[in-house]
Amino acid sequence: MKPLLINRNTLSTRSHSTALYEQVADNVEKLIRSGTMRPGDRIPSVRRACLQHRVSLTTAVQAYLVLENRGLIEARPKSGFFVRSQFPAPEPEPLTSRPRQSPTLVGVGSLQSRIFDAARMPDVVPLGAAYPGAGNLPVEKLSRIMASTSRTTGARGISYDMPPGSEQLRRQIAKRSLDRGQNLSPDEIITTCGGTEALALCLRAVTKCGDIVAVESPTYFGVLQQIEELGLKAIEIPMHPRDGMDIEALERALKGRRVAACLAVPNFSNPLGSLMPEANKRRLVEILARRDVPLIEDDINGGLYHSGVRPRVVQSYDREGRVMLCGSFSKTLAPGYRVGWVVPGRYYEKVKALKLTSTLATASLPQLAIADFMANGGYDHHLRSLRRNFANQIRQMSEAVLEAFPAGIKLTRPSGGFVLWIELPRKVSALRLHERAMAEKISIAPGPMFSATQGFQNFIRLNCGHPWSEEIGRAVGTLGRLVTKLI
Repeated sequence: MKPLLINRNTLSTRSHSTALYEQVADNVEKLIRSGTMRPGDRIPSVRRACLQHRVSLTTAVQAYLVLENRGLIEARPKSGFFVRSQFPAPEPEPLTSRPRQSPTLVGVGSLQSRIFDAARMPDVVPLGAAYPGAGNLPVEKLSRIMASTSRTTGARGISYDMPPGSEQLRRQIAKRSLDRGQNLSPDEIITTCGGTEALALCLRAVTKCGDIVAVESPTYFGVLQQIEELGLKAIEIPMHPRDGMDIEALERALKGRRVAACLAVPNFSNPLGSLMPEANKRRLVEILARRDVPLIEDDINGGLYHSGVRPRVVQSYDREGRVMLCGSFSKTLAPGYRVGWVVPGRYYEKVKALKLTSTLATASLPQLAIADFMANGGYDHHLRSLRRNFANQIRQMSEAVLEAFPAGIKLTRPSGGFVLWIELPRKVSALRLHERAMAEKISIAPGPMFSATQGFQNFIRLNCGHPWSEEIGRAVGTLGRLVTKLI
C-alpha cells in the first residue's frame, strides 16, 4: 500500500471558513483522483490518519465520513477502509425544486395502481415500484422462523393482537431506538399494517377534511394519494437533492395560513434519497413548535444509510410530543408481512383508537416472526449487508444510466435508500416515456406522480432495490434509446 502523502502546508493555509476535517478529506480525495491511491487500496486507519495529518481522532473520523458520503471510500467490517472500486464520474444534480407554494387539492390519478400492477407481472423489469428484491432479503431464514413461530405459539399466533400490538416486537423496536438518538419504551409504540397505515393513522389523528398539509416536493406518491382520499389540501415545499426540505421555504409557507400538519422524510427521502442535516432537524422542530404544527416523520428508510452511522430522527429533538414517528419493515426485511409501527407522542390515544376502527389489529404471526428474527436471527448483520448491496446497486444503476442515456441528464446522489431520481432533457415527457417503456416490458415511475400539482414532467424515478443483473442492464439500455427518440 502506498503511503498517504499529505501537504501539511495546504492544511494550514486553507481558508478558516473550511472545516479542518473537510480539508483532510479534500486532500485524500486528490490522492484518489490522481491515481496515487487506486481502487481496492486500503487507506490508513483512523488512528494512523491522526498522526499523518496531525489532527484529532474526531477530525479524522469526520474526514473519513465525508469521504464515504462522497462515494470515494468504503468501510469493510474488521478490515478497515478501502478506496471504492467504482464510482460514477461527477454529474450535475437536479436543482432545488420550485413548486407553486399555494394550497391545492391533490389528484394523483390512476398511475399508482398501474405501477403496482406492473410489479405483479413476472415478465416486466421492475424499475417502477420501490421495493427490495427477494435476492436482497433473508427469505429462507424468515420462512423457517415463521414456520417455527406458527408451531410454538399455538392459538396466540392466530388470535387478535389488539393495539398497541406485539409486546415482543415493540420491545425489539424500542431497544434499537438508541440508534435513532432516542430512548423509547415499548409502551410508546403501536404496531401497524405497514408504514402506509402508520402514515394514514397519523394524518387522520391531526387533520380533518379541507385542512392543509405541508409536504415535500417531490414526495412519495402514496402520501399524496392518502391526502387526496382524506379530502385534504397540500402545500408543496421545495426540496434540495442532498439536504432535503428547504426549511426557510417551509417557514414562509406557514406564515399567514393555518397548516394542520407537516409530513416529511428527513432521512433518505423518496424519491431523492436526501438527508436533512442535523441542524435543520432541530430547526424544523423549533419552527413547528412555535406554530403548534404536528410533524409526521416517515423514517422508513432511516436504517438504509450507505455509510457512516445511522442518522438521528427528528423526533429525538422533540420534547413536547408533537412529532409522530413512523417506521416499517417493508423496505428492510419483508414487504409482504405488512408490519410497521408508529410512535405517536402526545397523539398516542387518538392513534390507538383509530387503529381499532380501521384494521383492528396487525397480523400476529408476522409480528412474532419479525420479533424473533430481530432477537435471534441476525437482523443487524442482515442490515449491514443490505446497506452495502443498496449502495452498490445505486452505483451500478447510475453508471449504466450515464452510459446509456443521452448527454444532459442529471442524477441525484443518494446517501441512503435504494431509489434514483433522474432529470431528463426538457423535451422528454416522463409520462410518454412510461408508456413506451411498458410496451417494452419495463416499469418506471414518472415524475408527475411525485407532485400534488403534477410537476416534474421530465423526471423519472428508478428502483435500485433488486440485485443487478443482465436483464436490468439491458432494460436501462432500452430506456436510454427511448429517451433519445423522445428528444
